[in-house]
Amino acid sequence: MSATRVFVARLAGCSVFDPAGDRVGKVRDVLVVYRKDDPPLAVGLIVEIPGKRRVFVSMSRVTSIGSGQIITTGLINVRRFEQRGGEVRVIAELLGREVIFNDGSGEATVEDVSIEETKQGAWEIAQLFVRRPKASVSLFAKGATTFATWSDVREKTTVGQAQSAEQLIATYSDLKPADLANTMLDLPPERMHEVASELPDGRLADVLEEMPETEQVAILTRLGDARAADVLDHMQPDDAADLIAQLPEEHGEQLLDLMEPEEADDVRFLLTYAPDTAGGLMTTEPIIVSADATVAEGLALIRRHDLAPALGAAICVTLPPYEPPTGRFLGMVHFQRMLRYPPHERLGTLLDQGLDPVTADTSAAEVTRILASYDLVSVPVVDDNHRLVGVVTIDDVLDYLLPDDWRSHDGNDDVRRRAAARSELKTGSIPLPHGRRTGNGPK
Repeated sequence: MSATRVFVARLAGCSVFDPAGDRVGKVRDVLVVYRKDDPPLAVGLIVEIPGKRRVFVSMSRVTSIGSGQIITTGLINVRRFEQRGGEVRVIAELLGREVIFNDGSGEATVEDVSIEETKQGAWEIAQLFVRRPKASVSLFAKGATTFATWSDVREKTTVGQAQSAEQLIATYSDLKPADLANTMLDLPPERMHEVASELPDGRLADVLEEMPETEQVAILTRLGDARAADVLDHMQPDDAADLIAQLPEEHGEQLLDLMEPEEADDVRFLLTYAPDTAGGLMTTEPIIVSADATVAEGLALIRRHDLAPALGAAICVTLPPYEPPTGRFLGMVHFQRMLRYPPHERLGTLLDQGLDPVTADTSAAEVTRILASYDLVSVPVVDDNHRLVGVVTIDDVLDYLLPDDWRSHDGNDDVRRRAAARSELKTGSIPLPHGRRTGNGPK
């Protein structure tokens, strides 16, 4: 049954279907245009379709809204959405704005917006769900909430005042880092920086890892050195090294000095390797254990919630010490093999005898061939003394091989590009992607 009034924040992430029941995409925002005397008119939905592309779906194409899903006529223009002058995105731009009550009762912050279908079949903003300033000095107190019509309030337009991004962040709290990164890249630049400044350090670090390096640098430089160093501490060392390498050398050193010493040492270590080698691609945080560790202990380490899936696919076994550079590298044990043995089995007896490590100066092309030839998701990297210094995972290789604009690629594969890439892999002449550790930063 179609609803006649819905709250926009609840639409975020809802699936969009065509009349045949095939899934078209999912809602990312609602687009409205302001009117002189009447409430803003909802003109359409911003829908993310496969390929991470955002398209515009007119409200006239929506036949039903309800039960967490939206039904359309099936006729959708797949041209990439571009915001025009006078258009406002509700979740990205309207939520979090401050308003003033016309009756003089004070101010409030918009936390949600409902849109309602009129008798003429159009959709317009019906109510605002707003929160007044808290009346108590307690840190845990919250202001009272209330509903207001558009005519009850007017927007506060204090010059130079930053718009709160807290409500937008709450609305998108369930998004994966890659999806949140794409959402932020679609925001106006100032709004994107406001959202970045409100995100927790760990969440922002995950999002930055999914962004192009130009936007990474722009956001990092706006944070201030102290906050930037905290965010870099939460990033994977290889991603932090790539980012710092894009900064001026002096600025990069300042951030490294402000980082936690252990994290900074990993980043400095990675910056010593050429970017088109295994050393330049690897991460220095694999799971490392002794040969006497048991299957049960290994599985417990893999179950860590903060461990990337590619790193959890195998465990490295070495002699002490167990921090890179370790003692002599003994071998790897794959997660799948561990599942076939009892919990008390020693990992030293389960080593993959057919997997040879690569050295830190092995070319990116050779690493790619090894991963593809043996159906691996990671390969260990050792130094000249056969000590483990890190692992190269499949996502590191993909980030390296894909073009700089892959996140905004429309999905129309360029056959010539793929043919060239295959040729380069065969000849071992993979070119250095533009922008990867080629800036003025530390080398």
